[in-house]
Amino acid sequence: MTSLKIHNIETAPEGSKALLEKSQKAFGRIPGLHGVLAGSPKILEAYQSLHQHFVDTSFNNEELTVVWQTINVEHACHYCVPAHTGIAKMMNVADNITEALRNETPFENPKLEALRNMTLLIVRNRGQVSQEELNTFYAVGYGEQQLLEIILGLAQKTISNYTNHIANTPVDAPFQKFAWSKEKVEG
Repeated sequence: MTSLKIHNIETAPEGSKALLEKSQKAFGRIPGLHGVLAGSPKILEAYQSLHQHFVDTSFNNEELTVVWQTINVEHACHYCVPAHTGIAKMMNVADNITEALRNETPFENPKLEALRNMTLLIVRNRGQVSQEELNTFYAVGYGEQQLLEIILGLAQKTISNYTNHIANTPVDAPFQKFAWSKEKVEG
């Protein structure tokens, strides 16, 4: 049971209707998260915009997935972890990367591990990172641009993760086979 309404094009506020039509065209359906966000046209618009801006960053598909899933797992988002597992498959991201993220196990690739570690530091410490931690991140080939792009991804994921926690958004049918919970990882 959800605690926030999941809108469709007919039930959505007027300002959300065109945004939901955009989601329908992009995904062939309206993702449950978008239906919930439609309750406020401005948050749905912001989410869609942040998503597109993050996809357009300097990160490749593996790196996008590392940032998204690191945040999703850290926030224990029951909706976004399965959704981004399916999205990673559509983006041709190797299963071992997705499984390492879902299970919180280290990567063999030091650059991806540094990206995950910096993302976790930013999330857990609310942006308070030391120069030494930044130097470690920069040493593998990332720079200030990528550091700022992690924050962009965090802005997008904060909207989705927090909304899904409050709404208890049901996992969309295409992603139910990728169900996940933090308790399974920690158990």
